[in-house]
Amino acid sequence: MDQQLFDYRPIVERELLHWPDGARVAFYVGLNIEHYQIDRPSTSTFPGTAHLTPDPLNYGWRDYGPRVGFWRLLKALDRHRIRASVLLNSDVADRYPQIIEAGRERDWAWLAHGKNNSVFQADMTRDEERAYLTAVVDTIEKATGTRPCGWMGPALTETFHTPELLAELGLSYVLDWTNDDQPYRLNVPGMLSVPYSVELNDIGLFVSKGLTGPDFVRVVKDQLDQLHEDAADGGRVMALALHPFVIGQPFRHKYLEQALEYVANHPGVWLTTSDEIAAHYARP
Repeated sequence: MDQQLFDYRPIVERELLHWPDGARVAFYVGLNIEHYQIDRPSTSTFPGTAHLTPDPLNYGWRDYGPRVGFWRLLKALDRHRIRASVLLNSDVADRYPQIIEAGRERDWAWLAHGKNNSVFQADMTRDEERAYLTAVVDTIEKATGTRPCGWMGPALTETFHTPELLAELGLSYVLDWTNDDQPYRLNVPGMLSVPYSVELNDIGLFVSKGLTGPDFVRVVKDQLDQLHEDAADGGRVMALALHPFVIGQPFRHKYLEQALEYVANHPGVWLTTSDEIAAHYARP
């Protein structure tokens, strides 16, 4: 079947997109703050034990994020005055409240990212998913004091009903469809797709492809330079997807610092959040 969620509109046939103050590229950090269940396999650094319960090797690797990696990453974001766009599992609210408090102090943007990263809603019925999404969004609102505007599914999963159900709950955009360098309107009233990246993503770069820290810096620079050049024909979005258990490892930290320094000091870059990108694009 053909998808009906969005129409094909090539980037060369659109009206010029303008960002505030003449910026060419809107840059945001998509910071994944997640909880994983101990009795389910998930993202792994060593597949050989991923089927075991418990799996201390891989679970511990992931658990390094909220315990240590996040706090190292936080210093880098602060140093470069970058507000995170947090992709937040609602289970984080009870388990890692100190992280939420740190984000609230910095006025971060909060996006709903499912209950945890071990449960996907792809096989849920419409009514099951409505109840699931309602619980996720309400929990995040209570914990952060802000009702989420955006959504990204765990592992970018959706059903065919997800955007419509999110619109019912008052959300206005999703990150799951990583097919553009600009926001665009979905065929669901009031809903947008905002660019996210599975390519410029620390899991893909470091874990899947085995890139080094210097490789990471080069990739970030190349991405920004090309988007900046492309933006002569209309503004672009650059999303940098980060996971504290990956980029938060000590030997990678200085390379994150180098990458963020390049972005933060690059001319024509709007350091922003995915919320602000969606709101700017949605204005008449």
